Amino acid sequence: MRTTVGIIGAGPAGLLLARLLHRAGIDSVVLESRDRAYVEHRQRAGILEQGTVDVLRAAGAGERMDREGLRHDGIELRFDRRRHRVDFPALTGGRSVMVYAQTEVCKDLIALQLADGGPLLFEAEALAVEDATGDRPRVPFRHQGREDVLECDYVVGCDGFWGVARNAFPAAASRVFERSYPYAWLGILADVAPSHDELVYARHDRGFALLSMRSPSVSRLYLQVPAGTKAEEWSDDAVWAELERRFETDDDWTLERGPLTQKSVTPMRSFVHEPMRHGRLFLAGDAAHIVPPTGAKGLNLAVGDVVTFARALVHAQETGSPDLLDAYSATCLRRIWQAERFSYDMTTLLHSAPDATAFDARLQLARLERIASSRAAETDLAEAYTGFPLTGAGNNPCA
Repeated sequence: MRTTVGIIGAGPAGLLLARLLHRAGIDSVVLESRDRAYVEHRQRAGILEQGTVDVLRAAGAGERMDREGLRHDGIELRFDRRRHRVDFPALTGGRSVMVYAQTEVCKDLIALQLADGGPLLFEAEALAVEDATGDRPRVPFRHQGREDVLECDYVVGCDGFWGVARNAFPAAASRVFERSYPYAWLGILADVAPSHDELVYARHDRGFALLSMRSPSVSRLYLQVPAGTKAEEWSDDAVWAELERRFETDDDWTLERGPLTQKSVTPMRSFVHEPMRHGRLFLAGDAAHIVPPTGAKGLNLAVGDVVTFARALVHAQETGSPDLLDAYSATCLRRIWQAERFSYDMTTLLHSAPDATAFDARLQLARLERIASSRAAETDLAEAYTGFPLTGAGNNPCA
């Protein structure tokens, strides 16, 4: 097989990149090791930044999102039994976020790709990336019981942390920055209407808790638990009781209970691989970086990566200049490190470390008090949470 851009991975990054390239008249082939049902049902992020929303709309993938997604104009910080709302539009010049699950983004992009895009091969396992520094890198892959090779002008690895793309980078040219956290998130899905109409981030002496949602009738909630915790260690009643403790306030707010349909544990880590380009191989999304989920940045960073690559490739084809492709890694990493910083700040602001002292707890409360009392501090949080706009996203994401 032969194509201009070989894309490894049909998560939101790979699928969106294929869509952007198709609309720019550039052919691509997407290789996905899992089947379609798996891709459309794996639970991941659910918060889309303003820039991500704008890109999906401009790419023709926003119709169902706008119909079924939930626009949120703020979040609530809860600490010391108090409640403080951060008003995003008032602090950012009108920006907001959208609650729309990654599963739904993937369903929308898959439908578009199969309807009018280039080849999208499910159960096609990429085995390696070969000759990344040559003019025609190759991706050997296995599909339907036989092996084949995809020849490309460029390869973009959107295949996640455990994929093959990053392994093609020589060790001598790679730098890894990472941090593991001594806690994890116990996440639940519950068939009950959310108990608040916006996300609630709660700092409590017993640990962090987050109230989120997937729809007007399905709640998504999280509890901080020790690293290594197994989901089956927590009974449904114990989960609800602990959530009630951590969300407690001095007013009459109550947490509504409902039947749990899913329970899982998410480890917490920060990870960045530098550089994100090796020859004609480019990394995007979790293949290059991981953030703790507290800042809701993972999917949004992946979108920023593929928009940056698509614009750079269009620019190279239109002008003959490789300048933007050459700058890909540096351009992406500036945004990535700001997201890493914000995600780390939010995580350490709201979670209780196992070795935390009374001094540490007081500092957390002082930081939260500062956000609640200072418009400058509150604006910094709102700008980072809603995401800095991608230039041109409201028009042509490849412009």
